[in-house]
Amino acid sequence: MTDIADMKHVPSVSLANSDKDPDGFAQAIGRSFERFGFAVVADHGIPADLIARAEAKAKAFFALPEEVKRAYFVDGGMGQRGYTPFRVETAKGGTIADLKEFWHVGRELPVGHRYAADMPANLWPDEVEGFRSTYIELFAAFEATGRRILSAIARYLGLAPDFFDDAIEDGNSILRLLHYPPIGPDAPGIRAGAHEDINSITLLLGAEEGGLQLLDRDGRWLAVEIEPGELVVNIGDMLQRLTNKRLPSTSHRVMNPPPERRGFARYSMPFFLHFRPDYLIRTLPQTITPERPDQFPDPITANDYLLERLREIKLG
Repeated sequence: MTDIADMKHVPSVSLANSDKDPDGFAQAIGRSFERFGFAVVADHGIPADLIARAEAKAKAFFALPEEVKRAYFVDGGMGQRGYTPFRVETAKGGTIADLKEFWHVGRELPVGHRYAADMPANLWPDEVEGFRSTYIELFAAFEATGRRILSAIARYLGLAPDFFDDAIEDGNSILRLLHYPPIGPDAPGIRAGAHEDINSITLLLGAEEGGLQLLDRDGRWLAVEIEPGELVVNIGDMLQRLTNKRLPSTSHRVMNPPPERRGFARYSMPFFLHFRPDYLIRTLPQTITPERPDQFPDPITANDYLLERLREIKLG
């Protein structure tokens, strides 16, 4: 077996193996996460026809006139639901806004739910037929796949396979529809500046179009390359904090395309899998060692951490 430190690129692992050999799969994906903070997942179980339908709905929405899209922007909503216009989100510590626009879908909660104050209601555009039903279905499919991956992470850490089930029950997860428009040679900034994700894990569809890079241990940017239909998964800050940085939340970015691709838009759909708002992120004892003392001695709830980070990226 290749040593973790010797890995030169993000390997592809098959989620189908999680049923046939759960411990073997846990070791394979866990080693990739520990080395890169990223994994590439094949056979992820999200139906291809659902993905195609979701991509078509996203393209239809982003093709709407600007004034129509802006009607779904929530002033003061911290970008948590509905539409966020082009060049608003800015990477933490950055000064130049990203060259993107996006739409957020959150969890559908019944009236009176205990998390209703922390998780605003969804918005649904009337202009795109089947928008709501498509993304509710895709949200559920993403969550099911994410639960399987978290179960493998739990095994890798020596925890019970269902360790994360309670943590993500009614979690504040977000499905993002991303549109990076075509750009000219003098475009200010890049499509997405270097950043780390806030949540537990992120599952990304649509990375076949090049541009996604991660910052490797040696300080060089490494392209994340995948086969058609594969899923890119990365560790977020909440899980990094929980695991005392054993599983790193790696900086990543989306670069502008080469000249021959500048006239093409880029679409992708990341799913940010979050813990429930009141989940207390407290360093796992088994990740604390004499060589790795507790780097996060002060616990924080998932919701407080989320709000703190949203302000840092200029959405709050």
